Parts: sequence; C-alpha cells; structure tokens
Amino acid sequence: MAEGLMKKFYGHRAYVQSAGVKHELEIDGFAVAVCDEMGVELARHQVRSFDEMQEWGDDLSGFDLIIALSPASQRKALEFTRHYHLDVEYWPIMDPTGLGETREAKLAAYRQTRDQIISQMQARFGPPTEEQA
Repeated sequence: MAEGLMKKFYGHRAYVQSAGVKHELEIDGFAVAVCDEMGVELARHQVRSFDEMQEWGDDLSGFDLIIALSPASQRKALEFTRHYHLDVEYWPIMDPTGLGETREAKLAAYRQTRDQIISQMQARFGPPTEEQA
C-alpha cells in the first residue's frame, strides 16, 4: 500500500520498493479496494520479502532509507544496518488485518491505515509533488 501511495503523491523522484518480513502469496484485497478509491492500482502489485529482494539481485546498499511499518519489519531492517549504510525509521501504523466484523467495518479499518500512511508520508516528505486527480 505504501509504495503505491508514495508513487501517487511523489511520482518517480525517488526509487521506492515495498517489502515485507515474510512472503505473502497475494496482496490483501481490502488494501487493493481502499487504494483503488484514491486511484492507486495495487491489483498487480508484487508482494516480496526482504530475503527475496536480495535473492533477485536488488542491491540493498543502493537504498538510503527503510521505513518500517511494524516492529517485526523494523527489527529486520535494523539487521541490514550492520552490512549497509541505511537509515531506518519506524512509523507506528495500525495493522488492519483481522479488524472489523463486516465488510464495511473492515474497509473502514483499512481506510484508517491508508490515511495514517498518507499522514506520515506528508509529515516526512512534505506535500504531494504530483498533480492529484
């Protein structure tokens, strides 16, 4: 979700790659739905882990910053600082997985998470630089 939002608000002024601690087979449908509401298409987004990034040849030394959205991803990211010069920031974002009983309640939780990510991005990187449709 964060990668798609980052590209929507800031374009390609920076190379952005999202990764998780573990590989998940597909992106969460609720994340796809709430991003689609903002014109951010995630349906074809590839989910990968940090380990897969390395296996596939992504050079982690080429990144300047890792933004961790969970304590587990923060721990994993901090491991990389032993081998690479990387800054790591932790953004305490609510994990919406499993929240809400109804579809609408689940979507509301995912919207809240999406909006938290947007707020953190704008606080860190400033107002969007791309034209918003």
